[in-house]
Amino acid sequence: MTEQLTLRVEKSFKSIGIDRWSSLSGTRRGGDVAYNPFLSHAFLSSLEESGSATAKTGWLGHHILMENEKGDLLGAVPAYLKSHSQGEYVFDHAWADALERAGGQYYPKLQCCIPFTPATGPRLLSASAQDTESVRLNLAGGLTEITRQLGISSTHVTFLPDEELSSFEEAGFLHRMDQQFHFINRGYANHEEFLGELSSSKRKNLRKERRSALENGISIEWLTGSDLTENIWDQFFAFYMDTGSRKWGRPYLTRSFYSLIGERMADDVLLVMAKREGRYVAGAINFIGEDCLFGRHWGCIEDHPFLHFEVCYHQAIDFALAHRLKRVEAGAQGEHKLARGYMPVTTHSAHYIAHPGLRRAVEDYLARERREVAYAGEYLTEHSPFRKGEE
Repeated sequence: MTEQLTLRVEKSFKSIGIDRWSSLSGTRRGGDVAYNPFLSHAFLSSLEESGSATAKTGWLGHHILMENEKGDLLGAVPAYLKSHSQGEYVFDHAWADALERAGGQYYPKLQCCIPFTPATGPRLLSASAQDTESVRLNLAGGLTEITRQLGISSTHVTFLPDEELSSFEEAGFLHRMDQQFHFINRGYANHEEFLGELSSSKRKNLRKERRSALENGISIEWLTGSDLTENIWDQFFAFYMDTGSRKWGRPYLTRSFYSLIGERMADDVLLVMAKREGRYVAGAINFIGEDCLFGRHWGCIEDHPFLHFEVCYHQAIDFALAHRLKRVEAGAQGEHKLARGYMPVTTHSAHYIAHPGLRRAVEDYLARERREVAYAGEYLTEHSPFRKGEE
């Protein structure tokens, strides 16, 4: 690009405005990049306005906007100044501890991500398909300059797509790899056809598992759009609080967050709810993208064998096949997903470390970690439930 560009910071999505943000890649349906609901103004503004991702909770909005001399929005990065490393799913606690033990200050750091959401999606957003590469290079380089100007330890970009890696590496970011498990739809007509691709023992086990999950008089419902009433959200939030309090200590999302997404993006939300004796006893929330179903979190108020697997994984596959979605992303970690047809997929993050000593140590660590992640992916693929040659 030859024109004069400016990077500036907005602390609130409300200040950016729906129309401006929706001009960027991945934030709208029918664009050059498949729609990602987590990049939508509706989702991100709901996190802020509900009090879930705010300065008070350690997520100070620091969203980067790139504009030309006319003030036209050419690109952007959703970003936050963080005072901790919670809710990110790419763990750097050891890095923070090392720098602070050496007398440095790790926090605040700049985190470019979707809060509480381990789902891959664009991070270097562009308003024009023609200038995408130039926008990415300028934004990635701009992030390193912002890091220096703020005088902070580091900038981290998590769950970015493969095609953005080169822009970050050219700007001096370090590459990190991790692993998730995704279901890939290869044109299956239904769940039975998918099961037909598995080895006979795995196929038999999954059929038995699905029957067992519903043995206690449990039925499953899919709720979306106008089904998502305040009463439904009250019940789901009770599930979320029960499971979240036990697993994480303090759940991240507030009750008002669910009301806001119910108002703003109900057609992008799928609740898979389990009912027994006339009341809901468990549920999982998913978000519907243009070609992907994103599984997020689940909760329950009754424990039933295999119900978690049915609600979170099997039903997600059923929905994806029924709506011809290309894949299901079932969130972070979980090798137990492999037996249910979710295959290992590499995820990526990029890290700019300003402190030379910490950078050298992290660079060495990441080189070894990438080899281990690649090996684990190969090993897990070899032990997939699919018949040989069908992975």
